[in-house]
Amino acid sequence: MTGFAQVKGQVPEQVPAAGGHLGFTLSLKSVNHRFLDLHFRLPGNSDSLEMKLRRVLKENVARGHLELALNIDRSGGESLALNRELVGGYVAAFRAAAAEFDLAAELDLNAVLRMPGALDAAAAPANGQFDDFVLAGLNEALRRLNEMREEEGRGIERELRLHMDHVRKAQRGINQHRQAVMHSYAERLRGRMQELIGAQVEPERILQEAALLVDRSDIQEELVRLETHVAHFLGLLDQGGEVGKKLDFLLQEMNREANTLLSKTSGLAGEALKITETGIAIKTEIEKAREQVQNLE
Repeated sequence: MTGFAQVKGQVPEQVPAAGGHLGFTLSLKSVNHRFLDLHFRLPGNSDSLEMKLRRVLKENVARGHLELALNIDRSGGESLALNRELVGGYVAAFRAAAAEFDLAAELDLNAVLRMPGALDAAAAPANGQFDDFVLAGLNEALRRLNEMREEEGRGIERELRLHMDHVRKAQRGINQHRQAVMHSYAERLRGRMQELIGAQVEPERILQEAALLVDRSDIQEELVRLETHVAHFLGLLDQGGEVGKKLDFLLQEMNREANTLLSKTSGLAGEALKITETGIAIKTEIEKAREQVQNLE
């Protein structure tokens, strides 16, 4: 489901000597997706923090394309942050090379700091306190995001219940026309039997033809299964929780029953045509419901 939340926070005493402060803005945006798809836009030096953020999101979100953005705001004396990992690696490599080749070389700090990424105004500070404050901000952002998603979910639930109500009414309407279908098949069976008897076909062949037509004639089994699926669907909505995949599966089963029902009544005339029209209407309601179910967890 779609949603957006943004949280701002400050980490105290990050630059006490300079009288500045370290602030951050954390944003979450989710859109519909069949699976959980996480994307991060984080400042440099955030590998450890990203793992923590990813774990929290997986524990709290089941489905959706989720984007997390973290921006750092430094004010006061610390306008630039030193990328200690990058600079430290360069310094260590420099000293190792000088020792290996026995060179009396001095490290030029100005050259080191001019390296891309050595100074980063947006780099995350390498300390656990900053991570803790960001994770607390993430929990608040998730709370706000879920409030928005739950509101959308209630609207989707109302639409799904309406679609199931239409399917149930259509199913009951088809059941009222079932006798007309049976009469049409009886006429077809009578005509087929006369053809076979007139052609002097063996009794076994006549029985086979009769059994085949009878098997194709009754749509009661499809109507019962359709009603069962609708009841199960509504029960899952009452249950709540992560039911999106289960609902999608049930809608596929409903669509299969509707297709079978239409195939059994194809080619029939008269009042039986109403069943074909109603069956198509059922498939339309099922398709609309499937579009909505893709948005649910």
